[in-house]
Amino acid sequence: MKAVDFITQIRNGDIDVVEHTRKVIEQIKKINKEYHYFNAVSEKEALEQAEKVAKNPSGKLAGLPVSFKDAICVKGVETTAGSRILKGYRPTFDATVVERVKKEGGIVIGKTSQDEFGFGAFSVNMGIGYEKPLNPFDKERACGGSSGGSGGISQKADFPHISLGESTGGSIVNPASFCGVFGLCPTYGRVSRYGLLDYSNSLDKIGPMAKYADDIALMMEVIAGFDENESTCADKPVDDYTKQIDIDISGMKIGVIKEAFNGADAGVEKAVRGKIAELEGLGAEYEEISLPTAIKFGIPTYYLISTSEASTNLAKYCGMRYGKHEKLEEGFNEYFTKVRSMHLGQEAKRRIILGTFARMAGYRDAYYMKAMAVRTKIIQEYKKAFKEFDALVCPTVSMLPPKFTDIDKLSVLDHYNIDNLTVGPNLAGLPHMNVPVGFEGKLPVGMMLIANHFDENSLIRIGSDLVK
Repeated sequence: MKAVDFITQIRNGDIDVVEHTRKVIEQIKKINKEYHYFNAVSEKEALEQAEKVAKNPSGKLAGLPVSFKDAICVKGVETTAGSRILKGYRPTFDATVVERVKKEGGIVIGKTSQDEFGFGAFSVNMGIGYEKPLNPFDKERACGGSSGGSGGISQKADFPHISLGESTGGSIVNPASFCGVFGLCPTYGRVSRYGLLDYSNSLDKIGPMAKYADDIALMMEVIAGFDENESTCADKPVDDYTKQIDIDISGMKIGVIKEAFNGADAGVEKAVRGKIAELEGLGAEYEEISLPTAIKFGIPTYYLISTSEASTNLAKYCGMRYGKHEKLEEGFNEYFTKVRSMHLGQEAKRRIILGTFARMAGYRDAYYMKAMAVRTKIIQEYKKAFKEFDALVCPTVSMLPPKFTDIDKLSVLDHYNIDNLTVGPNLAGLPHMNVPVGFEGKLPVGMMLIANHFDENSLIRIGSDLVK
C-alpha cells in the first residue's frame, strides 16, 4: 500500500494508528533480529507520537511509520552514526527533517544501520559492535551503503513506510539500487542538514527512500525548504512534487552517459538499457552523451575532498564532550589518541588519516585545492549537458549486490571504486534518483536519473512514468 492511501485510511478512522504502530514496532523487532536494519528502535517515542496523531490525524504524514539513518539526530533516541565512539549519545533536539516529519504526523520508529559515519558503499564498515545489514533478497549479500539499513527496511517492510537516508557520495541511491527501491538524493541545499552528524559538509544531503515514487514525492514536500538554522539551506519555494506523478514525459530529452556502461555487469547493462529503450514509447527522446571528466576523475576528487572534510568533522569525537571517554591520563594528545584508537573502526581511522594528510601544509595545494578545481570542472561538464537535456541516465551501480565473501576479497581501492558512477552528481550537488528497473535472477537492478539543480520534479516525473 502506498503511503498516501494508508494516510487516507488513518484520517478516515479505518486504521487505529496506535494499534498499527504497536504492530509495526513488533514487526521491525523481529526483522531486526534476522536482518540488522536498526541500530535503535524508538518504541516509547513512537507510541507517544501515535497517541498524538490519534487525537488529530490531519498532517500530511498522519500515522505513517518513518525511519531515519543513524546519523540523523532524534531527540532522546540514541544517535551514533553507527560508531561506538558515540555510544550513549542521546540528542536533546530533533534534526530539522525529524521535526518536520513529526509536525506532519509521521511516526519515528527507529534509527537505521549504516557504515560508520557513512564511510562505505556496502554497509560492511560497521562501527565496533554493530552488525552488517543483510540484503532483503539474499542474506548472503550486501544492502549497499552507507544507508544500508534504510534500503533494507524500505524493501523488507510489508507496511507503508518511508526511510530518510543521507548521501555524501552515493549513500542513498547505492543501497536503493541494491535493495530494489526508489531513493532520491536532492540538490545540495534543498533539504536542511541541521541535526545531521556530518561526514563531509560540502557534500552531505538527506533524502527519502521508499518502494514507490509517490512516497518519495510526498516526503520531499515535507522535508524540503529553507531552514534558518542551516547556513547552506537554499531559500527557495518547495515544489508540488506529488503533482509530477503520472505526468507523461513526452518531449523530454534524456542523455545516456556512455562511459557509465564500461565495466558494468552484463545483467545490469541489459536491465538498464531495456528500461532506456522504453523512453521512446513514453514519448521521450534519448541519445548517448559523454561525461569524461566526471567519470574519470570523480573518484580521486571525491575522496580527497570528503576525507579532508571528514578529518576535521570527526576531530570533536575525542573523548571530552561526546560519547565514549576514558580515564584522563598523561597529556591531551595521548588521551585523544587512546580514545579514538579504542573506539573508532578501521575505515574511520583510514579516512581521518587520508584527509589529514591531504590538507597538511605542503600537500594542501597539491591535493585538496587541486581536487576542488577538478570539482568545478565536473560541475561545468554537467551544466553544459543540461543546456541540451532534461535529465541524464546511467546504471546506479555497475554491479549486482555482491556476496559478503566476495566483498572480503576486495582491496580498499576496489571498495572506493564502487562509487564511480555516483560520486559525480554528488560532487556537483545535483539531484539524482535510483529507479528500480528489474531483476537479474533474483537480484534487483537500479538505474540512476540525474537532473539539473533544484529540478527534482523531472526525476519524479520520469521515474514514476518508467515504473508504475
